[in-house]
Amino acid sequence: MKIAIAQINPIIGDFEYNFARIKSFSEKAVALSCDLVVFPELVVSGYPPRDLLERNDFIEANLACLNRLVDSIRDIGVICGFVEKNPSGKGNSLYNAAVLFEDGNIVHRAFKRLLPTYDVFDERRYFEPGTECALFSYKGHSLGLAICEDVWNDKDIFQKSIYTIDPVSLMVEKGADLIINISASPFYMGKEVFRQEMLRSIARKYSVPLVFANQVGGNDGLLFDGISTAFDRQGNIAVRAREFEEDLVVFDSESPVSTEDNPQAVLGTGVTMVFKALVTGTRDYAIKCGFSKAILGLSGGIDSALTAAIASLALGRENVLAVFMPSRYTSKDNYQDTKKLADNLGIDLIQIPIDGMFKEFLRFLSPSFKTEEPGVTEQNIQARIRATILMGFSNRDGLLLLSTGNKSEASVGYCTLYGDMSGGLAVISDVPKTMVYELSGLVNAEKEWIPKRIIEKAPSAELKPNQKDQDDLPPYEILDAVLKGYIEDLKSQDELVQMGFDKKLVENVISKIVRSEYKRQQAAPGLKVTSKAFGYGRRYPIAQRYMAEST
Repeated sequence: MKIAIAQINPIIGDFEYNFARIKSFSEKAVALSCDLVVFPELVVSGYPPRDLLERNDFIEANLACLNRLVDSIRDIGVICGFVEKNPSGKGNSLYNAAVLFEDGNIVHRAFKRLLPTYDVFDERRYFEPGTECALFSYKGHSLGLAICEDVWNDKDIFQKSIYTIDPVSLMVEKGADLIINISASPFYMGKEVFRQEMLRSIARKYSVPLVFANQVGGNDGLLFDGISTAFDRQGNIAVRAREFEEDLVVFDSESPVSTEDNPQAVLGTGVTMVFKALVTGTRDYAIKCGFSKAILGLSGGIDSALTAAIASLALGRENVLAVFMPSRYTSKDNYQDTKKLADNLGIDLIQIPIDGMFKEFLRFLSPSFKTEEPGVTEQNIQARIRATILMGFSNRDGLLLLSTGNKSEASVGYCTLYGDMSGGLAVISDVPKTMVYELSGLVNAEKEWIPKRIIEKAPSAELKPNQKDQDDLPPYEILDAVLKGYIEDLKSQDELVQMGFDKKLVENVISKIVRSEYKRQQAAPGLKVTSKAFGYGRRYPIAQRYMAEST
């Protein structure tokens, strides 16, 4: 059986667009003489639809789209994900479902059995779990159809199980000779390698070919890497789709050809994948929200430089406007570096000094406000003046404002609410400062797009004389290690101290993380690239007093 894996980038709720993409890729599969084409999880509606699932009109539109697909696609079997109603009157009213249809007839339905409720997932909020793992016959094969999480419970891979059943094991016991898994598996750094080895292990363990069809693209802060793959019964990769691009690949179950030695089968790793994810996420967020152009503030620092580089690749250099807003505290180097960066990237640059506006703010606010050695209040006023200017351009010209703060700053609140945090998308808000340097090195791998001096200079907000980030923060290599331990690995204060970090430093960092929660919950949505990002995958209270004090 020739199986086409159609890795597409749906738009949540745009049923006309999703219909057209599914039909187009199905026609490509027919032209390649395929017997079956497989699409990702909830591809009809787009994933994740979240509380749109509470709207009956959304559910009906999703079903109407599916019916149109059933009626219009011919000469091939189609497997795709959609939202099905639960007619039983018991439990949640919906299923996360998959269907096989061919030549106007629905051949098989399957309902997702394992519904994740951790990190960014909240599927039990909407869906009722399926109750069986029924097989179906197609083109001489006994097929098992699993939906995303259904393959994430193998006892040989996960020592701690959160589910009581393993759907793949049940399907194999019933005689499945080929497993198809349709997924919307979000990306974070390193997950793509683990996922590949997990699927490889399952295929090898049960000696059964496994087809994995994954969504690609960005939806809000979630990024989907694609990398749809077919494994033969020995666990070898037979075909694999590209990362972060729509693609269609064909797997022949009768004569699979291993691509293990093919250079195209080598996964991108580390910061390379993160960079592709950020470019994809920025592009898709802008386009799917109706923007074609973006604006950002350039400071002469590395964070805004990296964000500008990502934006120019995502949207095209002609669609990015940068604004440089110097004050009396701005170094001469930053005037030169900002101009050189804009010239290198080929983006438009406007310069608007803010000193006069800053003075007027202080004059009208109160005689007690200072112009020399400004405190936090005066520093924040400067940041908010800049945000007001950027939002003015954004409103006037319909530009998406990109904020440029990194994860390290957001973690400890080293940022200004309604100032540099303002924006429609926080591009690098899940990127630690140390990774910002790695990504900037990657940008400059073949050519110096980001001026060398921007990368080498000491980070500074330049909101008071001779200011440096390290005046208020630990060295970033230490800070980022503590942040990863506390935020991503959920280490306690004591555990971090036992790892060798200074106790007072750990106490200070954790205190800043807790106190800054109110800021982060008002921040622009960010692109998730680590295992635990700020946003709806990390739900901490603002009003709380648990500081994880040392015992």
